[in-house]
Amino acid sequence: MSNIAYFPVRPTTDDARPGKRERTKVANRQAILDAARAVFGELGYEAATVRDIIRRTGLASGTFYNYYKSKEEVFDALADDGARRFRPILRAESDKAVDFESFLRGAIRAYFDFLEGEHESWRINRPAGEVFPHARATPEIQAVFDEVHAAFAKVLEHDHAPAVDLDYFAAACIAVAREVGDKMLERRPIDVDGAADFAVRMILGGLPALPRP
Repeated sequence: MSNIAYFPVRPTTDDARPGKRERTKVANRQAILDAARAVFGELGYEAATVRDIIRRTGLASGTFYNYYKSKEEVFDALADDGARRFRPILRAESDKAVDFESFLRGAIRAYFDFLEGEHESWRINRPAGEVFPHARATPEIQAVFDEVHAAFAKVLEHDHAPAVDLDYFAAACIAVAREVGDKMLERRPIDVDGAADFAVRMILGGLPALPRP
């Protein structure tokens, strides 16, 4: 994970300098991510350039390229950071769910609330209707998929539901939530309740039609 650094537990005089370098790396990465959030929010993703991000950081261009090679890599790092912060929220919904529907409703509502919060914090000024690209399958995004997959397996077994292909099912539910969530952010005003209800109804209505493995 590119923006998590290791700090020695017991720094000594000999390793104090490497510890300082690591702290500088963490600070530089965070400065780049914070700048990218601001720039993407103000200019929109398509219009923003690496030069815009570098200017906002105050770092040298060579320093930027030590960490990221393009704005696409920065966007992936932002998505990775978001996925890392969302995973504990998703796990909490799984822990308190009593059946499939309660997990589905709780997880999708939590996800849309999270999207709205992210939107308010760094997408607020982006052009209405601008479509953001989807991040690539970073380790943290894959971890979110694994979390959803495991939660579905648990709650469907609890419900004694008919067996389905969990890989396809988790992917399909995530796709519905992602696409509806993206469309929710394009609309004004943002309607979290309406979007969550639509996504849940869509998934629940299609469950009986899923092919059996």
